[in-house]
Amino acid sequence: MQRFATKLTASFAAAAIVTIAMGADADVGDKYGAYKVEDRRSGFTYATKETQRIQVDDFENPAMIWVDDGEALWNKAEGEASKSCASCHNDAAESMKGVATVFPKYDPKLGRMKNVEKQINICRTERMKAKPWKLESNEMLAMTVYVRHQSRGMPMNVKVDGEVAPFFEAGKKFYYQRRGQLDLACGHCHVDNPGGQMRANILSQGQSNGFPTYRLKWQRVGSIHRRFRGCNKQVRAIPYKAGSEEYTNLELYVAWRGRGLPVETPAVRN
Repeated sequence: MQRFATKLTASFAAAAIVTIAMGADADVGDKYGAYKVEDRRSGFTYATKETQRIQVDDFENPAMIWVDDGEALWNKAEGEASKSCASCHNDAAESMKGVATVFPKYDPKLGRMKNVEKQINICRTERMKAKPWKLESNEMLAMTVYVRHQSRGMPMNVKVDGEVAPFFEAGKKFYYQRRGQLDLACGHCHVDNPGGQMRANILSQGQSNGFPTYRLKWQRVGSIHRRFRGCNKQVRAIPYKAGSEEYTNLELYVAWRGRGLPVETPAVRN
């Protein structure tokens, strides 16, 4: 109770600002507010009004628990260096603002792309001298949600040229490559048939601007790589491991597909 009481005023203000700025109560039809940029639509616009209202109300959004947990982890000193994230980055509201809009990004030391989760573990192992977190652990999800949450409302704007171009092309190739026993590509659902129905689900454009997302189906928060794995399994393909180079390149391409859409982390979906 104390944790929620101390956040009451700030949470209410944040919820009110986001609701007004992003047009949460706009009729789903031709009015999508900030959730549509040119021909690109957030998954928010395909959700029921009930689900939309859960997302934009910070008191109702169940994923806000992960934001609170992430804040606690941000300030917790760990590892041989006895450092916390705040030791280097101070106030996340300032230092992490805009971070979610530009990841995945190229890391010259790795020679490949890294997402927010990879950067978190780099900080833990190299600066804090602490053990890395497993990618779908509560700790990693909470920290990723917290970091990306600082960019809520800002437009996605990943770099795809220069040294990033080969990885972008690899992600694009993956997106349009048929796979699995059903012989389907990502594009068959999310480019050719958004708004259509697959069983009881409405297909969206498959945008990633709300991840990590609280899915009602999961009853918890999950990463974009968990969603990739789920899609691969649904087409009867062998999924890659979360954090794999294949999925990180795909994450880059999907982030580019949603360029200009606002970061919604933590979003709520079906």
